[in-house]
Amino acid sequence: MSQNAAIRMAPLSSRPLASRRQASELARQALFLPRNADAYRHGMLRCIELVQRKLTETGQPFSGISPSEMQQRFEGLDLDRQLGDLEAVLSEVERLYLDDAVYFHHPRYVAHLNCPITLPSILAEAIATPINTAVETWDQSAGGTFIEQSLIDWTTRRIGLGNNADGVFTSGGTQSNLMALLIARDHYCASLEGHPGNRDHGLPAESPRLRIFASEVSHFSLQKAAALLGLGHRAVVPVPCDEHYRMDSQALAQALAESQQAGLLPMAVVATAGTTDFGSIDPLGDIATLCHRHGAWLHVDAAYGGGLLTSTCHRHWLAGIERADSVSVDYHKSFFQPVNCSAFMVSERQRLGYVTHHADYLNPASQDEDAPPDLVDKSLQTTRRLDALKLWMTLRLLGSDALGELFDRVIELTREAYRLLQAAPDIEIIAAPQLSTLVFRYKPRDDALDEATLDALNAHIRRALSRHGEAVVAATRVQGCQYLKFTLLNPDTTVDDLAAIVTRIQDHGADFLKRESVAAPTRHDLAAALF
Repeated sequence: MSQNAAIRMAPLSSRPLASRRQASELARQALFLPRNADAYRHGMLRCIELVQRKLTETGQPFSGISPSEMQQRFEGLDLDRQLGDLEAVLSEVERLYLDDAVYFHHPRYVAHLNCPITLPSILAEAIATPINTAVETWDQSAGGTFIEQSLIDWTTRRIGLGNNADGVFTSGGTQSNLMALLIARDHYCASLEGHPGNRDHGLPAESPRLRIFASEVSHFSLQKAAALLGLGHRAVVPVPCDEHYRMDSQALAQALAESQQAGLLPMAVVATAGTTDFGSIDPLGDIATLCHRHGAWLHVDAAYGGGLLTSTCHRHWLAGIERADSVSVDYHKSFFQPVNCSAFMVSERQRLGYVTHHADYLNPASQDEDAPPDLVDKSLQTTRRLDALKLWMTLRLLGSDALGELFDRVIELTREAYRLLQAAPDIEIIAAPQLSTLVFRYKPRDDALDEATLDALNAHIRRALSRHGEAVVAATRVQGCQYLKFTLLNPDTTVDDLAAIVTRIQDHGADFLKRESVAAPTRHDLAAALF
């Protein structure tokens, strides 16, 4: 062991006096305290200058670096050795992170449900982070509690859930969907004769018969939630979709009826308002009617499509969402907020009691009518930051109509992109867009390519675009076949940007086929020589 390593591993009290004094002085300078106010201001300004420079200088959405190349940069780094000053740290952050970051604000980033974010939301992060409010209890949060609650109330009013609705901010759609199915499960089990409740007594004997119905293109978090809830993946019944990838309500009616006839228990139906791949919105009104008829909980996963709540043009696409028992919305998607910023809401506030647990040190049970509003009573999480401040400042500075305008703009852009792709003879589109996604693949009409070659061709195109840093597009599989996907959430992206990406898709595709045509005779000649 080297002498330096031995010093690092030794207790502080056994280290040389000079080293201990240095550590003590650094500790004094390290915390967000009044005596360090000047250092705080200087550091923030330097970080702002760095990010501003990267914002203006970065010319493409990704550098093209490979995982192995990135890993090499981290080899040999000693996290026990301090760099000495802020400039050295910022230089390292720039080299290891910012130079090769994936920049969602770039107009040719069209991959996942990542959006450019509003300036007010960034300013909110600059306030919330140093204050470091924890919103789980009133005595840690004060005004932060009411900022979050006000936004929950605002969202439930926009949805139309009624005066008894309530909710809580979450980490994202996955956690929101887990909360929905947990509450739906416990609510259903509480109605079973002779069962005293899941929270204290565990799942009833009937639990293997509980079923959750969702479209065949619903979010994978439903299967994860079912497994975590002790129901298993098989408890989630996939319901066929129509030609627009919306849940077929007639198929749902048949599935519910057959389930009950087989002695199974339809616990919940999850309708999606904006599927990840197709942006499809299930027929919410029809599904709500079926849920009422069969006594099933209706959860609407509006993580993506929730932005329509602010739209002045397309709000009616969510008709029927007001009949849901619970709803999830991701503000960090179509409300243009930084991650994390999401919410889960129920139409009957008392049902959030299924996730409540009282701890004497934190949120003791109290009969006092003036008991403080502790948000932890409604949350799966304990410690949570004030993510609501981002949306609060955005609404107060810009207003909801401005957010709706941004989302309407990308919806219109998607329709223009659809016409662009339709006009390309070597592009095959899966379906017309509904929100702001397009699923397609490169498929030259003149080549009779088998599916395996088409899969390899389109996988190559995606890798080549990323490797060259020209664009970042997503990929998915439809009926087992490989496709590319545009996810448009940047109002600054233009049709010209998308046309340039399509041109590069065609170029990389043609290059791949040219190489394959050259390689094929070589393989044939080798086989002939061997046999």
